[in-house]
Amino acid sequence: MKTIMIIVGARPNFVKLAPIVEAVKDKFHYRIVHTGQHYDDFMSNSFFKELGIPEPDVNLEVKGSYPTRQTCKIMDKLELLCYKEKPNCMMVVGDVTSTLAGALVASKMDGIKLAHVEAGERSYDRSMPEEINRVITDHLSDFLFCTNNISDSNLQKEGIDFDRRFVVGNVMIDNLIKWLPDIESFNNGKPYCILTLHRAGNVDNSERLENILKAIHIISDAIPVKFPVHPRTKSKIEQFGFDNYLDNVEILNPMGYIEFLQHVNKAKLLLTDSGGAQIESAFLGTKCITLRDNTEHLCTLQQGCNVLTGSDPYSILENFELMMDAPSIKQYDPLWDGKSSERISSILENRL
Repeated sequence: MKTIMIIVGARPNFVKLAPIVEAVKDKFHYRIVHTGQHYDDFMSNSFFKELGIPEPDVNLEVKGSYPTRQTCKIMDKLELLCYKEKPNCMMVVGDVTSTLAGALVASKMDGIKLAHVEAGERSYDRSMPEEINRVITDHLSDFLFCTNNISDSNLQKEGIDFDRRFVVGNVMIDNLIKWLPDIESFNNGKPYCILTLHRAGNVDNSERLENILKAIHIISDAIPVKFPVHPRTKSKIEQFGFDNYLDNVEILNPMGYIEFLQHVNKAKLLLTDSGGAQIESAFLGTKCITLRDNTEHLCTLQQGCNVLTGSDPYSILENFELMMDAPSIKQYDPLWDGKSSERISSILENRL
């Protein structure tokens, strides 16, 4: 059996890891390497427990730092591990710092193929570190697993060979389908909106953060708003003195995977700057306002279940009114069938 080393490091990776492990476990030896990028128990260990993911075989324990410094530390430790274990394939997921670090290491080592899950996603905004991570990882990869035809087209335009590109669907949907009975079992009663806010471009910029919170303050007078606060966001709100905008908002601790999607599923509207939540809300039929100037998930905009507002409070409020009155739209994609991870596993089995 050939060996796949799967690199994860942040909360979005863990959600996608669960179905991948299930799909490869009988066809490959697999090694889960946790870089330590998200290192507190809630952001890491609790997700492994909740989703039934095997404990990481290795934890590099590269804790928080400046992004470039963290990338270098991960690369240093991961390179030594690869020399020792000599995997046939390294699999990286999504667009976080750990994704880029894994891609750079694999590309410099003989005999290690690189597989990128969620390849071809593009926002075309190079000010986003995630966009840099995506582009570099894609151009280094041997297997590029795309979520849809838009992603595949992006790669084609960038000159990436057809025989390296595979449209397989979205592994995040595989996981969502598995837990759908638990997600749909939740009943909250009164209508509400749910808010998530964590991207550095929003929460580290006092002007953008204040503009978003001003809009949320007005929205919370019209409908209850639930806000599971990311630790980084909580710290910035306190630092900038913006707590008064949340007087009428229900502040919650960060939620686990199932609990969060239970709340998204029953919400009238999701307001978010997350990437993955845009896809999850589209599948569940919950309308979404994305508090960003762009998105890599163009399919959600095309089908009308998501709108972009940036941080402009007038745009947020205008679209809030429009979305609250609009019918719910569940996005349709024939590859959202819960079998994306199986397709990935089969391709690797035949080609590695």
